[in-house]
Amino acid sequence: MAVTLIVCLITSNFFVPRLWQVAGLPLQLSGAVLLFPVSYILNDCITEVYGYRKARMVIWLAFLLSLFVSLMAQLVCWLPAPLQENSRPIAESFNSLFAMVPKTAVTSLVAFFCGSTVNAWIMSRMKVSSQGRAFGLRAILSSLGGEILDSAIFFPIVFWGILSLPEALKLAALQVCAKILYEIIVLPFTTWFVGHVKRVEEIDTFDENISYNPFRIKDI
Repeated sequence: MAVTLIVCLITSNFFVPRLWQVAGLPLQLSGAVLLFPVSYILNDCITEVYGYRKARMVIWLAFLLSLFVSLMAQLVCWLPAPLQENSRPIAESFNSLFAMVPKTAVTSLVAFFCGSTVNAWIMSRMKVSSQGRAFGLRAILSSLGGEILDSAIFFPIVFWGILSLPEALKLAALQVCAKILYEIIVLPFTTWFVGHVKRVEEIDTFDENISYNPFRIKDI
């Protein structure tokens, strides 16, 4: 689950700049909507099965590996142009795509860290208070809280100078709605998967008397 979450986060950073129109309507979404919601779904699964502390560790791993990829993308963009003339348009196209990756990734890191931490916190606290019942409701509400914070940070910054602020906020709100709808559609599978993992691994963690400090990464 951790590996899949990290791959979805990193790949989403490459898909962000590609906007697309929704069903002929005057609405658009980012290409990242195809994969990014999976990271929140997996965050819910990890928190539900293994608890907040393991989710915090995975969030930090995703943060650091995404930062590494963004730094490498910037380094490759800084490399000198190729010798062959016919290779230069390819290099320019590569640079035009990946030039946004550092900005996208850095903003994504901050947004993902904040949103995922809130998501895991809500999921963990609601599990304890509900005594483990109503997983579906907890998954939706925790993702809603995390996604709202994530999108509110991410889209106005990444699309600053590209879209007007009202358009960026409209895009953020539409992304949140699309991501939550995404999670609702796959909820039956998510519920089955969580139950399956709990049975196979014989674990069902309740976070009682733990620290929710997101920076206590040694507490795993």
